[in-house]
Amino acid sequence: MSHDRRPPRPHGGVRTKLLSVIGVVVAGSVVGALLLWHAQIGDVLGLAADKEPVVSTVSAPAVGAPPATTLVTSTPEPTSRPTQAPSKIPSRTPVTPRTTPSEKATKKPSTGVREESIEGLTPKLRTRLKKAIAAAKADGVTIRITSARRSATKQQRLLDEAIEKYGTYKAATRWVLPPKYSAHVQGKAVDIGPTAAMTWLNTNGWRYGVCRRYDNEPWHFEALTTPGRKCPPREPHAVAKAD
Repeated sequence: MSHDRRPPRPHGGVRTKLLSVIGVVVAGSVVGALLLWHAQIGDVLGLAADKEPVVSTVSAPAVGAPPATTLVTSTPEPTSRPTQAPSKIPSRTPVTPRTTPSEKATKKPSTGVREESIEGLTPKLRTRLKKAIAAAKADGVTIRITSARRSATKQQRLLDEAIEKYGTYKAATRWVLPPKYSAHVQGKAVDIGPTAAMTWLNTNGWRYGVCRRYDNEPWHFEALTTPGRKCPPREPHAVAKAD
């Protein structure tokens, strides 16, 4: 009789491997649980390591140093400029302008009356001249007063200029008398212009009592006669009276 023998089943090797795998898994689980438990215990007790990342200290600023960025604050400009005291202008000495020859005739005498006005003359000569001027205007001739009453200062200046021009006092007084002898200073004489006015008044002045006095001064007139009567003979020139 024959016996059917089958090979034995490998029950022991498989079981051993299976137990090994299960042991590894269990051991891993136990270890993981222990690690988790350890971490939790460390958090509770404050024993856990610092979890912040480690940063390199190369080129890092020193501890406690201010940040590298500096805030720049701009100073606001003033809305208005400070008021400055005006600088003091140095005073200058006024310069008196020189009187030109044309201005000399219009300068006021000491009485305040302009020299070319008849208002500074005596009432007699002023009244007669007004009538003569009106009559000449009716004939188409304009009589202009170039020099009526003068101040003593003006008369003396004219005499000084005449002495310088003619060389001697005697020659100068034929044209300009000293202030104390001058009919202009006394308001009794008048010089007129232009030439047409001199001619008209020399011809018709006697009707109004106004006469030409000197041969060398066709512009010089005085009240030398009664209106309507002929004028006296003319003098060659003025003569200074002896003191």
